[in-house]
Amino acid sequence: MQRPPSELNAPRRQFLGKIAAGAAALTALNLPFTLSASPATNPASPSADPDAWFSQLKGKHRMVLDVPRPNELMPFAWPKVFLLTNAATGTPEKETNVVVVLRHEGIPYAFEDRIWSKYKFGEVFKINDPKTKAPSTRNPFWKPATGDFSIPGLGNVDIGINQLQDSGVMFCVCDMAITVYSAALAAGADPADVKKDWLSGLLPGVQPMPSGVWALGRAQEHGCNYIFAG
Repeated sequence: MQRPPSELNAPRRQFLGKIAAGAAALTALNLPFTLSASPATNPASPSADPDAWFSQLKGKHRMVLDVPRPNELMPFAWPKVFLLTNAATGTPEKETNVVVVLRHEGIPYAFEDRIWSKYKFGEVFKINDPKTKAPSTRNPFWKPATGDFSIPGLGNVDIGINQLQDSGVMFCVCDMAITVYSAALAAGADPADVKKDWLSGLLPGVQPMPSGVWALGRAQEHGCNYIFAG
């Protein structure tokens, strides 16, 4: 049941209205993938063929983490815990695979600081900077400083996206959500131009996928066990 309007603040209500308009714009925009077996080339992606991207999964133990919304440090702590505990029980990092699927309201983590600041991701997606506690104008999980993240009993932990990538963790992002949210935040600009700007700001190594649910399905077909991170 939908909550009454009185329970929604004005910025959130306005943004949801823009999302509805953005969804209607899907048919007018060219996605970088056709939703068929032969995706079109996307110069912003690490692989032109999202299906082929999953061929990297050859580990003994495989996990796919579903990130549909921000959830503090959990989407990044859990991959690290998976790697650490597998190593502690005899399986080194090189023999494990973790796929992180950033979709729906979890897509901001796929982008560089420039996009966060320009499109006010912290305000829109309700993500506070761990340091300032104010709406974030940067991606706090991209190249964090030493000591940015500490867990009781463990101390400082390396859970930045770049640090996890160095350990073999694979990140992908939902192109369908990028299409909808970039159109919703276009603010009078051409939605296609805004989406192009967003794609130019993807973090290195992050693979766009036709949709997040598509990626979750493919990861499981390639032997990954599903974990919900939201």
